[in-house]
Amino acid sequence: MRMLTLAIVPLLAVLSVSARQPASEAVPEANPSGSTPGTSPGPATSPADRDQGVARLAADTETRWVPFDLTPGNQIRFVMQIDGRSITAILDTGVSYTLLADTSPAVVRRALKPGGRASAIGGSVALRWMPTRSITLGGLTRSGGGVSVAALPALATGSATAVDLLVGRDLLAAHALDIDYPARRFRLIPTGRLPFAGDTAPLTISSDRRVYESAIRIGTHALAPIVVDTGDGSAITVTAAGWRRAAPPGLPTTTAIAYGLGGSVVSGLAIAPEIRVGTLVARDTEVRIEPEAGFSQSIGAAGRLGSGFLQHYRVLLDPSAARMVLRRGDVADPRPIRSTSGLLMGVESNRLKVLHVMRGGPAEASGWQVGDLICSIDGQPIPRDYPTSPLADWTIRPPGSVVRLGLCDGTTRTLTLRTFY
Repeated sequence: MRMLTLAIVPLLAVLSVSARQPASEAVPEANPSGSTPGTSPGPATSPADRDQGVARLAADTETRWVPFDLTPGNQIRFVMQIDGRSITAILDTGVSYTLLADTSPAVVRRALKPGGRASAIGGSVALRWMPTRSITLGGLTRSGGGVSVAALPALATGSATAVDLLVGRDLLAAHALDIDYPARRFRLIPTGRLPFAGDTAPLTISSDRRVYESAIRIGTHALAPIVVDTGDGSAITVTAAGWRRAAPPGLPTTTAIAYGLGGSVVSGLAIAPEIRVGTLVARDTEVRIEPEAGFSQSIGAAGRLGSGFLQHYRVLLDPSAARMVLRRGDVADPRPIRSTSGLLMGVESNRLKVLHVMRGGPAEASGWQVGDLICSIDGQPIPRDYPTSPLADWTIRPPGSVVRLGLCDGTTRTLTLRTFY
C-alpha cells in the first residue's frame, strides 16, 4: 500500500446516478441556448437511443494481459486506444457509461453532442456525448458506439496529471474481468471461465444503477446492495444508517476527506474488526461512513467496495456468471495504514496543502487549519516525488514521534503523533 492513499490523502473517482437513473443515464437537460461551445446543437439524447457499438473478444484474449500501475488514489491506471490513439485510462466498474475527459487529446470537438447530467460523488456533472469508431482494450475491440465526455480532474486520482478515460460497465460487464493485483495486470476473458480458485461472493449488474453490485456483512448485519467499484480508492464505504446498525459498540471514529468527480466529501472513518464479503472474512478493514443523505443513499445503495480493499487479492468479476472470486495474496489481512498526525494533505508542486484536519487527532488539538501550507518536514524541503518518497511516511510514524513542520510563511510547528482511531 502506498503512502498517499487512504490514510493520508483519500482520493476516489466514482460516477453513478440516482436509483432511478443509472450513471450517465441522467435525464438529459435541454440546452436553453440551443448549443454549447464545442457541442453540436440540439437536445441531449438518452443512452438507450445512442449507437451501442459491437464488441468482440479476440480468440487469444486470455493471453492479452494489460499491465497497470496503481495511482496514489488506488485506481488501476493503464494505456488503451480510442480511434487508434493511445490514451491513459482507469478501470472503473462504478461508472455505467465509459467517460472521456473533456481535456483529452482524443476528444473530437466537432463531434460532441449534448449529454445531460449525471450524479457523482461530491455533486453532479455535466455530460456530453462523442461517437467513436473503435475502442481497443486488451483482447476487446468495440466498433462504433461512443463515450460520455465530462471534466475529469487530476485530483480524482491523486496524480499530478489527469487520465483520459474511465472505462465503465458498458465496455466490461459482458465479459469476465480478471484483475491480478499482485502482478499489476488484468485481462478480459469469456464469461463463465474460472481461471483460479478463491472465496466467492454474489455479483450482479443492477437494472437501475447499471453498475457492479454485491453485498457485505459487518458483524451480524448484512448491507446490500454494495457497489463493487474499482474506481473508488477507498476500501469499504457505507451509509450513515448502515453504520449505525452494523457498527461494533465503542469503536472509535474520526473524519476524512475524499474527492469524486463532483467535488470533495467529508466522511466518517473507522477500522472495522471484521468484514465479510461472501465467504471471505477480512479483518481490520478501513471503513468510510458517508454523511446523512450521502451519495450511496441518494442512489439507493448501501455503500461501495473499492480498490483499496480489492488490491489485496486477485479478483475475478463476472456478473454474467453472478460471481466475484477473491484469492488472497501473500499477506493475509494486511494492517490498514492509520494516520497518527490527523492531517490529510494534497501536493502542490514543492509544498503540501492541508485539505482536512481529522476529528480527534493531534493536528486538531494543535490548532491546524484547512489551507495551511507546509514547505519542509524535519528540515527537508518537499520533493517533487513526495507521494512515493520515504519522507511521506511522517504522517503515520509511531505514536510519540515528534515532527517539525516548516510552514511556507517561515514559521515552524512541532506535532506529536498519537493513535486516535
